[in-house]
Amino acid sequence: MRVGIVILPEHRWWAAEPLWRMAEEYGFDHAWTYDHIGWKSLVDKPWFDAVPTLTAAATVTSTIRLGTLVASPNFRHPVQFARELTALDDISDGRLTLGVGAGGTGFDAQVLGQDELSAEQRSERFGEFVELLDRILTHDVTDYDGQHFKAVQARRAPGCVQLPRIPFVVAANGTASMRLAAQHGQGWVTTGRGGDTEEAWWQRVAELSLRFTDICHEHGIDPLRVPRYLQADAAPEFTLDSVERFRDVIGRATELGFTDVITHWPRNESPYAGSESTIEEIATEILPEL
Repeated sequence: MRVGIVILPEHRWWAAEPLWRMAEEYGFDHAWTYDHIGWKSLVDKPWFDAVPTLTAAATVTSTIRLGTLVASPNFRHPVQFARELTALDDISDGRLTLGVGAGGTGFDAQVLGQDELSAEQRSERFGEFVELLDRILTHDVTDYDGQHFKAVQARRAPGCVQLPRIPFVVAANGTASMRLAAQHGQGWVTTGRGGDTEEAWWQRVAELSLRFTDICHEHGIDPLRVPRYLQADAAPEFTLDSVERFRDVIGRATELGFTDVITHWPRNESPYAGSESTIEEIATEILPEL
């Protein structure tokens, strides 16, 4: 089991830098930040962009993997984004993972004045987004004519440090996006499908895990070769409420076949309200055992 931590891009760099350093020093396997223009209850609070945040994080760390959780086509175009990802992969010396998702219907989908898309249209756009990113990052020159994205002679050079390209971890709770994860992803990440109680949430996570296994088999892919990431703080309770809670989450996720669990750096207030002392205990007592 590997453990990752999300550091929200809400702090000025003088305050954020120590968190990224500590994430590595504490022994987390990967560290992520959200890729939004604004997010939910924090939309009126300070918020910084994911790409320069990860660029800065890459310069103050040396071993921990870094990534977006998750980038979406709500406000990104694959041609331009591929350039940013190539630069990030280079600056981090091959430590970048692209977490990518379909994009929701919140602030990011409205702030640019776009037309509202149906669930089916968002799914189609997501498929094009991932497919075109994959092509640009693996081919010298790419032309593409889709419903949502187009590319004319998009160049790859110099290409990614990681070959054939940076790994994609595809966020998927539905069948169509799970198929995309199986076909193009080097990992699958899920938040579960809601649930009013802890047990209901875990039950739905278990169902999604079984469904992803079936989809891998349908595509002739060994499901054991695809890393599975669980965004555990989508559950009704915060993973870092206590050391005991963290142990329980790790145990249950392992039983369901997940290879990676992701939680959030504790904040002073909701969401993810908690104490940094819990992270220190986990780093001392649990992470070395995993």
